Amino acid sequence: MTNAAIQFEDLLFPDTIDITSFEADDVGNVLSIEAESLTTEASCPDCGASSRRIHGTYQRHPADLPAAGRAVRLRLRVRRFCCTHPTCSRRTFVEQVPGLTRRHGRWTERLRIALAATGLALAGRAAARLLTGHLAVPISRSTLLRQVLSLPEPQPPSPRVVGVDEFAFRKGQVYATALIEATTGKRVDVIEGRGAEAVADRLRRHPGVEVVCRDGSRVYAQAAAGGASRRGAGRRLVAPVARSGGRGRQGGRRAQCVLVGSYRAADGQAGPDHA
Repeated sequence: MTNAAIQFEDLLFPDTIDITSFEADDVGNVLSIEAESLTTEASCPDCGASSRRIHGTYQRHPADLPAAGRAVRLRLRVRRFCCTHPTCSRRTFVEQVPGLTRRHGRWTERLRIALAATGLALAGRAAARLLTGHLAVPISRSTLLRQVLSLPEPQPPSPRVVGVDEFAFRKGQVYATALIEATTGKRVDVIEGRGAEAVADRLRRHPGVEVVCRDGSRVYAQAAAGGASRRGAGRRLVAPVARSGGRGRQGGRRAQCVLVGSYRAADGQAGPDHA
């Protein structure tokens, strides 16, 4: 192989993959890359035991990210190993190339990530039209949506300043409480009902909360106090310390902020007493 081909191989594929040939199909507008795995051992997916005993080889054909307007398909030759662990029920298993393949996968991992990101950004129909019509990745909107649904739920960082207020699912009958991240306006949590204990319990699940902004409701004042006093050693409720200058919807009820200070018991550094 030429130096350019070797650099291309090192750039796009793991060290355990050896590219043997490139082939462009003008009829199907497909770039085929023939490669083989160079690993000499692999771990059984069931028992985790490492094996060097090769049972055979076979070829996989995962689709990869497109290149120069052409669809890319790998012809990847991988090894099937024998599991030699005496108590394992699996007799043979196929090696997986880290970062490139997974069991029963029809795409490479980088293509899978790109499909999920595109579907998340554009939703099903628009993403399918873009990928199929312009990026040489034929795919249906249903498949894209399945990729989006398979993504793990993002875990947002614990907020520092939250606003708490009630809202009605059905006015006069069904109410709930919303916790909103005050600096970004994003929803943190939704709580059924508007009881003090339920709100306090949710506040205890967010140990990073230091400031709770609320209206003049005594229920939410009790919830903020309960959420602070039971968070564990090293946390305390300082006091309602600030009132906003604006008036709420109900006459003299003004928004208040409750500051939940934190201190370190080890070095005696107390939290702030006022905002």
